[in-house]
Amino acid sequence: MRLYLTALNPTDAVLEGVLPAAAALGLSATVLTDRPAEWPSDVPVVRCAVRDPSAVVAATAPTRPVALLSNSDHLQEVTAIAARKLGLPGKDPDAARLCKDKAAARRAIAAAGLDLVRTVTIDPGVAPEVPVGMFPAVVKPREGVASEDAYLVADHRELVARVTEIRGRRPDVALVVEEYLAGELRTFETLGDGTTLASLGGWRTNLGPPPTFTEQSLDWSPPAEPVSTRLRARLDALGVGFGACHTEYVISDGRVRLIEVNYRLIGDRMDLILAELLGVPLFEHVIRLHLGEPLAALSLPTAVDRYAQVEYVCADTSGRLVTAPGRLDTVHGDVRLGCRPLRAVGRVAEHTGTNRDYLAVLHAIGPDHATVRHSLAAFRSDLQWTIVE
Repeated sequence: MRLYLTALNPTDAVLEGVLPAAAALGLSATVLTDRPAEWPSDVPVVRCAVRDPSAVVAATAPTRPVALLSNSDHLQEVTAIAARKLGLPGKDPDAARLCKDKAAARRAIAAAGLDLVRTVTIDPGVAPEVPVGMFPAVVKPREGVASEDAYLVADHRELVARVTEIRGRRPDVALVVEEYLAGELRTFETLGDGTTLASLGGWRTNLGPPPTFTEQSLDWSPPAEPVSTRLRARLDALGVGFGACHTEYVISDGRVRLIEVNYRLIGDRMDLILAELLGVPLFEHVIRLHLGEPLAALSLPTAVDRYAQVEYVCADTSGRLVTAPGRLDTVHGDVRLGCRPLRAVGRVAEHTGTNRDYLAVLHAIGPDHATVRHSLAAFRSDLQWTIVE
């Protein structure tokens, strides 16, 4: 039985999550990608125009697949269309499109009477025109990923400067300008089988200084039931309900305000950390849903009696990374600690103020907040990263 996975560049989620999970389930796995040269030689890869649903369907022709899925933000809609053509369980293509298109998602939420966020779309080559009353605002790609090219702007002058900057790198990208939603950034992680949606919990996210929105650390903080209910209503309005989904939101003046919905697992190694925290084979669960199994067949925790904290080590300057710790796993009392490199020693990179500056991710899982924080601080103090300009 063969599983197909659509992907672009290799990621830890695929290499350390999805592929080992497929093997554990007794499935052969093949990666369909338009970048085969970037993948490790031991990964079965087939070259494919993965942004074309017909090409994805054709690539599976040699072997009738039992499942087709993706963990890429960019490929959810294409993969959903291809899965439907193949008669396989999958996400609703319209829901995948809505989640990717931030302006369309805002319209769907507003049409459901759940929330209205003032939003203006700026097409490529068009000068930005935004009402003065919308500032401060956030400008970002309409179909962007995470915090890449997302900036806080105080007025029209700053907006024009940021639009010009982004277009200098990506001239063909459509942008959105949204009113800034103040509040503590949080996440909501879910799994669904198309009928039932389960909450896995969530994180409280600490951001770096504006104008960018770089995640610097996350603390385990599942939403209270009333908040979870309101978030589910917003996901319902988008048609979200199958497989994994990562939702970002704030609570402002008692209101749940959606930031964005990423119709896949949480990223930047948080998916692997979440699996460890929950003590469940999370990636196997995702695959089993795509095999058509019901959510009730999965072993999901009803409560988590552990606490977790995650910290990203960020470069504060441009240059070459010359020294850094490697992959580490250790135990300090009742706390499990880990370090995973995100940038290779010897690599030269520009400082961007975004998650492209990540050097490593550290995490700690233990019995309570205070114990975990103390252990992670001690762990980090013994590690060193050196960049030479």
